Amino acid sequence: MASLALVDEEAAAYYTGRPRVTIRRWAHEGRIQRYGKGRGRVRYNVFELNPARRDEDTGELLEAGGPPPLPAGARAA
Repeated sequence: MASLALVDEEAAAYYTGRPRVTIRRWAHEGRIQRYGKGRGRVRYNVFELNPARRDEDTGELLEAGGPPPLPAGARAA
C-alpha cells in the first residue's frame, strides 16, 4: 500500500523549491496525482515530489528538486 502525506500547493512548492504554477503543471501532465477539487482544496502527495536542497542554517534554496517522471506515452507541456 502506497503512503500518503498530503500537502497544499504552497507547501508542495516550498518543498520542491519550484513555483506553484509548476506544481499545477506537473499535475496536469500526470507526473503527480491531484487530490481534491476546487480553489484551496487541492492537495498533493509529498512522496511523489523531489525535495529541494536548502541551507541547513538559513533555509535558503540551494537547488530545486527535479521534476517527477512523465507517465509512459505522455509529453511535457
